[in-house]
Amino acid sequence: MSKQLITNTIRLLRVGNGIKWQTPALTLVRQYAAPPKRFYKTTNVLSTDSGYEVTLDHRKLKTPNGTLFTVKSEPLAIAVATEFDAQKEHIERSRMHISALCFTAIDNPNKLTKPDMVNYLLNFIATDTVLFQYDNEKDLQELQQNEWDPVIDWFNQRFETNLKKTMDITPPQVSDEDKMKIAKHFHSYNLETLHGYIFAVDTLKSIVLACAVIEQKITVERAVALSRLEEEYQLKFWGRVEWAHDFSQQELQARLAAAVLFVHLNCSENFIKQKSII
Repeated sequence: MSKQLITNTIRLLRVGNGIKWQTPALTLVRQYAAPPKRFYKTTNVLSTDSGYEVTLDHRKLKTPNGTLFTVKSEPLAIAVATEFDAQKEHIERSRMHISALCFTAIDNPNKLTKPDMVNYLLNFIATDTVLFQYDNEKDLQELQQNEWDPVIDWFNQRFETNLKKTMDITPPQVSDEDKMKIAKHFHSYNLETLHGYIFAVDTLKSIVLACAVIEQKITVERAVALSRLEEEYQLKFWGRVEWAHDFSQQELQARLAAAVLFVHLNCSENFIKQKSII
């Protein structure tokens, strides 16, 4: 994994963690439970026989289900420790996307198997954002062709598929052969990595864009921009609410950056470099 990818991802995560929700004046505000206060001073990563653990002072980190937090990747454990260390007076769990992904992968609350997750990803193809285009508005159609079609072409070339876009509300037809090729690709990953893929696909509403950004064909910022293409087009006519639309965009970038980093750090070559003793 490239150093540039890690640097860009960490920067986007910091932006996401630093977002402050500004409530407009004269607006009713819902009352939510207060986030828990930070109860620790330092974080650390421990190496054990079963993997890598994170400590908060003298306490070992546990998942929401009470399972001891353990991952195989040292960089991933460091990323989680860094998220906890970045918290201020309160622990903003909704902004800790890497930790949330790790907890989900460890606890697997829905008891998903690899076939379950692969089938979920395959079923997403028929609703993929970039495969639904419109021919009743010329400017929007040209924009979609210029921005989305190259990514679709890359996907088809990369996976030797023949996905075709649809110009109406009818779902695109996906052949069984194409599904088998895509399924074979996803079955090559472990269960933890698939959690990251699903998080990326849910964020972008597109399996095509998710694969492109994870394989570093496009950047995180570019992937989010492409997923919001129609929304941004409409905003040119109806106006932009800065505090709302900017927040949404930055939050999507933070979520996607976490998913990309999670996938790459769960690949075996990114677990840890063994130190040789001379």
